[in-house]
Amino acid sequence: MDGVVLGLPGPWADSNYEAADIYTSKIGGLPDWPFPIASGKQDLLKCNACGNNLSLIAQVYAPISSKSLAVENRLIYVFGCLIPHCESLLWRALRVQKISSVEESSKHPRNEVAHVPESSHSVSNNNWRNNLWTFDTREEHGHETDDDIDLEELGRALSEAATLASTGKWQNIEVKSSRKPVPTAVGQPARSVDNNTPVMPCFYIYTQEEKLSTKVASESSKQPVISVKEYEDNSEDHSTEETYEEESYEYDRSLNADRTYLKFKKRIDVCPEQCFRYSYGGKPLLASGGTSDPGTCMLCGGLRHYEMQLMPPLIYFLEEAADDQQRKSLEKFNWMTLLVYTCSKSCVNTSSQVESGNEDWILAEEAVIAQYE
Repeated sequence: MDGVVLGLPGPWADSNYEAADIYTSKIGGLPDWPFPIASGKQDLLKCNACGNNLSLIAQVYAPISSKSLAVENRLIYVFGCLIPHCESLLWRALRVQKISSVEESSKHPRNEVAHVPESSHSVSNNNWRNNLWTFDTREEHGHETDDDIDLEELGRALSEAATLASTGKWQNIEVKSSRKPVPTAVGQPARSVDNNTPVMPCFYIYTQEEKLSTKVASESSKQPVISVKEYEDNSEDHSTEETYEEESYEYDRSLNADRTYLKFKKRIDVCPEQCFRYSYGGKPLLASGGTSDPGTCMLCGGLRHYEMQLMPPLIYFLEEAADDQQRKSLEKFNWMTLLVYTCSKSCVNTSSQVESGNEDWILAEEAVIAQYE
């Protein structure tokens, strides 16, 4: 797809256990399934290390509409093991979609929250635009290319990154927001849930397209600010050509990684509330140098491609409303971004089929790649 759709925070749910429909995108709470999870699929919702149930991090309504593929009823769920004593850093993505030979034209606009349950704490989008999660930055909007990045700015960014990494979270970033968490409703859950499964604070998501200035959108293919040649001129160790090649390679790679983080930070600065980024078949916004191989589809063996990623502001908003027990679980949120890769064909396979009344769905595991500082 062209462009990037951002997931932005909407109203808090009245209860962390509040039920919604499958056309709802949200953070936290309990997953809204279009079918009962059969016993044979329960393993997908359990941690491989401790055996406890995984907790919902995000639920995203993600229909596809293109010349070659049209899938209206399609969702992406991201889960994690949030049991404090479990040392596993497990993140799991599940793709759910309805099996249909011919998909009807979408009743709900693509990549928009089609339905948000009524809440006494609903707020307008205009209010959210004023409640920004902001970084301390001296950048001004204007024209800029990658070559305009100077060492002083890079140093400030790296110093900030080191501070954030030392806490394992982004909680030390200055927050300029009048948004206050609303206590969740006390009472029995609307749905059955294992009491040992951490349930995160729940808020709904609305979406909008990312709008970039020329400064942020420009991409340069030129060499880094300090080139390998400059490094050679200033190097004090010219003992052997082999030693130089190794050192210059490591230096160049490190500098490129630092620049990758700076680009990541700048894109968050443009819209500091972004909880997730969605671009089906697009390019991920990396927080660090490279990523591991997402592997191939477990159903058809085809290639996976990038679809979406979770962003650091999500962590801040969850911490706003978390109680003491939930904060212990949130300590495992030490990532910079979670990248979700899905089957590029969005395939269906009878081995993953789940029946629900007269409808057939598939439930497939996809790939999550975590990037850390």
